[in-house]
Amino acid sequence: MAQLLHKAKQFVAEKVVNVKTPEANITDMNLEGVHPDSIDYGAKVSVSNPYGTTIPIGEISYVFKSGGRVIVSGTVPDPGSLKGNDTTMLDVLMKVPHSVLVSLVKDVARDGDIDYELELCLTIDLPIFGNFKIPLNRKGELKLPSLSDMF
Repeated sequence: MAQLLHKAKQFVAEKVVNVKTPEANITDMNLEGVHPDSIDYGAKVSVSNPYGTTIPIGEISYVFKSGGRVIVSGTVPDPGSLKGNDTTMLDVLMKVPHSVLVSLVKDVARDGDIDYELELCLTIDLPIFGNFKIPLNRKGELKLPSLSDMF
């Protein structure tokens, strides 16, 4: 009986290891809008779904950093679903208050942009497995808006 149980565990472990899972990457980070009290930055996330059925995305959480400091963090509740056997593009909008950007003057004065790090985590509800998390990270530079962008 113990040998049968061991074989069953081994079979399940092999199947779980070889199961395809959704994959994602951050494809772009841009200035999306300028408002009197804030600037909107947006991340584009490409997520491929290897299954033939639509899968719901439970949540997207994000942390937007510069100079090792958190500029803004938050979640995108109920961001939609991933189409079956397809790649879905997701938009993650982050509203950064002007008061936070003022604290980054040293970085901006040095090279005219903001060096950033973006940490995202997609929580996908996979049948049988439950919540599956895909952590993503991207580092780069963002240009601040010019006066012509603001008016």
